[in-house]
Amino acid sequence: MLSKSIIRNVTTAIAATGVAAAMTVSSASAETLKFASWVPPLHTITKGVVEPLTKAIEEGTGGASEIEYYPGGELGAGPLEQYVRVVQGVADMSWGLPGYTSSQFPKTMVSELPGVKGDKPGYELLWNAYDKGLLEREFPGTVPLALWLSEPNIFIMKDHEIRTPDDVKGLKIRVSGAIAGDVIAALGGTPVQMPAGEIYNALQTGLIDGVVTGTSAVGDFKLDEVANSYTYNVPLGQISFYTIMNKAAYDGLSEDAKAAIDGIAGRDLSKSAEDAWNEKAATVLESMKAAGDNTIITLTDEESAAFAELTVPVTDKVVKDLGVQDVYDAMQGE
Repeated sequence: MLSKSIIRNVTTAIAATGVAAAMTVSSASAETLKFASWVPPLHTITKGVVEPLTKAIEEGTGGASEIEYYPGGELGAGPLEQYVRVVQGVADMSWGLPGYTSSQFPKTMVSELPGVKGDKPGYELLWNAYDKGLLEREFPGTVPLALWLSEPNIFIMKDHEIRTPDDVKGLKIRVSGAIAGDVIAALGGTPVQMPAGEIYNALQTGLIDGVVTGTSAVGDFKLDEVANSYTYNVPLGQISFYTIMNKAAYDGLSEDAKAAIDGIAGRDLSKSAEDAWNEKAATVLESMKAAGDNTIITLTDEESAAFAELTVPVTDKVVKDLGVQDVYDAMQGE
């Protein structure tokens, strides 16, 4: 129900084009662009997206244009509402997870399915599909600046060790969206969808038994303080992300500012974001190993295959049920 409400708000905001255009063009004419984020300043999004985007705009315009960053929900709390705030012109730019409003992004979220990414960079999958016009309608009223995938999802658990599919049965596992929810359900667990900022308390209080997300989230949200077991090499897919800009604000930019954004937006900014996520994941893993108080489980290929027997069929089913074989093929470069 929550995701449908957010989508209705997106539709309503786009319909109010006069108000949105007036607000965003005013912001753009000052050549100061507001980037909204709900996470703290040290989150990976800062290094991966905000800093390179800010640098590109300032250098490309000789300092005539700039980004003003509002982390920690300064322009409004809550990750689910960020897309609406951009459409409404409260912010010129923001970032988010399609999974938080899954029904708005059914095609984009194909990238999250087990086995889809393979050895290819995740951002390449997303832009392969976007460049063919297959994802554009899922981003109404905005210009996507970056689309990327996280590092592989893992099990992050409190007082439970996951080594076989049977170990998941009956457990309450937080997921970021509907796709991951389908995967957990296929393993016999109970998916619980909630924003990342709520995971810490949910794990601490026992509301959930564990989490499916990437290793970088352990560092970004201090989950190592409440979790104690981590399982790797499980075919659980990954998480997709976007950075967007209000379309009216983009259209109202000076030519230099628009050229600066065009020069980094797309695959280049997406690669920066994905690289930052992967780098953070590697750093966090080394930190967890060094702490000495964590159980870190890396499944053998044979052990991983037991999970794949249950999770990979979810991919086939979702692609068939949604009728998105063309999206899947485009992501694979076909």
